[in-house]
Order: sequence, then structure tokens, then C-alpha cells
Amino acid sequence: MKLSKKNLAQRLDHVYDAIVVGGGAGGLSAAIYLQRYLLSSLVIEKGRGRSFWMQDLRNYLGLPPDTPGRVMLKQGHDHLLSLEGDYLMGFVEEVRDEGDTFAVKVKVGKQESIYPVFRAKYLIAASGIIDNLPQLENMQNVFDYAGYNLHVCMICDGYEMANKRCGLFASSEGQINTAFVLNWFTPYLTVFTHGLFEVSEAMRQKLKDHGYQLVETPIKQFLGDKHEMNGVELVDGSTIALETGLVAMGSHYYNEYLQGLDLEWKGGNLVTDNMCRTSHPRIFALGDLKEGINQVSIAVSDGTLAATAIWREIRRASPPRLWQDNLIKTEPS
Repeated sequence: MKLSKKNLAQRLDHVYDAIVVGGGAGGLSAAIYLQRYLLSSLVIEKGRGRSFWMQDLRNYLGLPPDTPGRVMLKQGHDHLLSLEGDYLMGFVEEVRDEGDTFAVKVKVGKQESIYPVFRAKYLIAASGIIDNLPQLENMQNVFDYAGYNLHVCMICDGYEMANKRCGLFASSEGQINTAFVLNWFTPYLTVFTHGLFEVSEAMRQKLKDHGYQLVETPIKQFLGDKHEMNGVELVDGSTIALETGLVAMGSHYYNEYLQGLDLEWKGGNLVTDNMCRTSHPRIFALGDLKEGINQVSIAVSDGTLAATAIWREIRRASPPRLWQDNLIKTEPS
């Protein structure tokens, strides 16, 4: 059922088998499998996550290469509802471990917000990340190209950048090292710092040795037409022609709601076992929140693993279902 302010009161006394924080590919996969295992799940989605901004899923088996991420998410959403799973648009603010259950506090509605609390036996963290983008005075200029030929994932889209004049946009010297991996796909690289940091002499020499241009003047705007970026204009009025670009400026992890729990972290990622279980036995982490490669295909697999692990535990702790009509009853002699 699709929940909203009008009907969510119907679920406040219900204890779900699992609450899934995040309605991206991993979260929807987990919830769909939970429902198919005859368990109850609630997906809480904040909206407009990383998958939503993908304009083309060119590396996902079985989908046409021009499938937008939002189409995949809509199909997953509809599939979940067809299996009688619950779905709520909201922002998870806090999770409390109550022993046998988790209490999940959610902000619902940007105006006249309410803060319901839902409960579940298990928690699946699938809230993902969002990539940092170059901050320009006119951010719409960035959004016009991000996710088209201004990419954020080299593993996803390295092929799309192959042998093209590519801009690499970094916000720290460490991120410049991406150039020395990206050059597998294209050697025609220009590194932009947007004036955000000083570049060491050692890095300058390394870029020079590889023939890569370094541009430290801040960017005024991206140039292009119909979502196809073809260069940048700098604040000094000069322009640099490009055919594609990769933003390597880090990401924000949506994990604030987990900070009050006793979990093992490695940087911004949760440490998990091979079934996506965290150091807490009833909390699972999927996709971009856990250690590993940030890919839609991996997030979908993670959802399957986590849901299966939860089902196995609940099934093993439950009495067997009997077909009463076929039980042989013996009368006492």
C-alpha cells in the first residue's frame, strides 16, 4: 500500500518484518524479495536518489541501453505495490534499537511535517549516496549535463568516455589520481580544480609527464546543447573544448540516521558479511552504503541476499505450517 499522511495511521501499530530505508534499486529489490517470501516490508524513500538521476542504464543486463533510472525505479515501485508491500515518501531521521524491534522515526511532508514512528524486527539500510557536483552560481547549468555526458561513475561510464576529449573535475589533489585510471579509457584528459585547492609540484609534474592539461581557474559555466556538454567557460572568459567529462568530487553518504547505533564502519561505509549483514545481527546494508563497488547490479544483488538472510532466520524460528486435513489422527485405544 502506498502510505501518506492520510492513511499511515493504519500501520503505526503494525510491526513489520523489515523496514527498508531507501527506495533505490537495492532497497526495492530487498522489499520485493521480502514480500515474495511472504514477509511484510515498508520502504521509506526520501526521493531523487542517485539512480533517479541516471539518464541511461547502458550496462544493466536485460534493459534497453536508453532506459532512464527513473523508469527502472517506477517499475520496481509498482512491482512492490502489486505484492502488497508498503511504500512511504519520507525522510528517516532516527533509528532506535528497542531490543526486539527497531523504532524508525520519519519526517513526512516538507510543509506541516509530521513525525510518525514505525517498528520492525529487521532494518535494511539502502539509503545510498549522492555525488558532489561542481558548485556554480547557476546550478541548473550543471544539472543540464550531469548524468548525460557529464558522468559521475567511471566504472559505469568509462566506455562512454573512450578516446574522447574528457574533463576531469576534482575538489582535492587525491581525486586527481582518478586521471591515472581514467586514462585506460581515454588519454585526452584535462584536469579542472575549479580553484578549490593547491596542486603540489609532484602532482603537477606527474600530470605534465602524462601530457594532461591542468586548469586551476574557476569554471563559470558548462557549454553545450540539448544535454550534450561540449566544453567549459572559465571565469576569465576563456573556453576549453571537451566531448565528455567525469566528476570526481566525492559523495555524501545518507547514513546520519545510523550514527546512534553500535555499528562497524570503514570510512563512510558499513562493514558487512557476505549476506550484507552489518556488525548488528538485525541490520543489513546494501549498495553504496556498504564496502564495495557502487553499481546498480550489485545493489540489486545485495537486496536479494539481505532479504533471503532475513527470511531464513524468521523461517527457522517459526513453527512448521501443517496441512491439518491430511494429518492422521489416531484414536486412543
